[in-house]
Amino acid sequence: MISHLFNRLARWFGKLSPAQYPYPAVDVSLPGGRYFHLVGSIHMGTQNMAPLPRELTYKMSQADALIVEADIVNNDSPFGQPDDLPPLSERVNAEQYEQIERLCEEMGTSLYRLASLPCWQIALTLQAVQAQRLGLRGEYGIDFQLLTGARTQGKKVIELEGAQQQLTLLQQLPNEGRSLLEDTLTHWHTNARLLQTMIGWWLERRPSINIDQLPATFGNTLYDVLMHQRNKQWQQQLEAMPAGNYVVAVGALHLYGEGNLPGLLKQTPLA
Repeated sequence: MISHLFNRLARWFGKLSPAQYPYPAVDVSLPGGRYFHLVGSIHMGTQNMAPLPRELTYKMSQADALIVEADIVNNDSPFGQPDDLPPLSERVNAEQYEQIERLCEEMGTSLYRLASLPCWQIALTLQAVQAQRLGLRGEYGIDFQLLTGARTQGKKVIELEGAQQQLTLLQQLPNEGRSLLEDTLTHWHTNARLLQTMIGWWLERRPSINIDQLPATFGNTLYDVLMHQRNKQWQQQLEAMPAGNYVVAVGALHLYGEGNLPGLLKQTPLA
């Protein structure tokens, strides 16, 4: 009874139970002998984020399968050739174009190469280059390390989405994902601070219980599409899993805040 009330209070305030691991993670048990170790992954990491913590390595050794958003190991890029688009200067306003031009110059990125891409892909490219300049690399990302370890141990890998489904989601954003590019430009410095905060979760401390301290980097509409709706879809997929022990690696922000994945799973009826 007390535990049930605490879980309700936790959902009301967008908080989680006290820290149990030296990295962002939450354990959720569902009826029928299903146990999920939900790990807040960072898709790019720093060199000192490898190897993975001992506690997570042990969890992997005991798991029946690793569940990830997409299997990014040895997969080719799903992007392909972009469609013919109007010049970038006609797709964004003058202030945004100047900011993109300035960022490309600062980061040594080709504006000519970016200008032919849809807005959502420009946003992701800028974010990736920003992460690289902060010292992050894909091979040190948590999900990449988990996938590599799963293959070494012969563990089954289950995708919640897959690269093609993620690409389709981005391609279906209105106006070629202009809102994602606008949010990237608006929250450029905030996003850098958020990346550094999440790195700290893995190197120094687990997330603060008060998630309200995290800066916002998405508008409400994008948050609903990229975070909340995906969390609800993943909830249904995890609830359909057979009995077993699973390590589930999803982007760290999916574990916290309004409509978070652990909170949705904890709403699953006991019988």
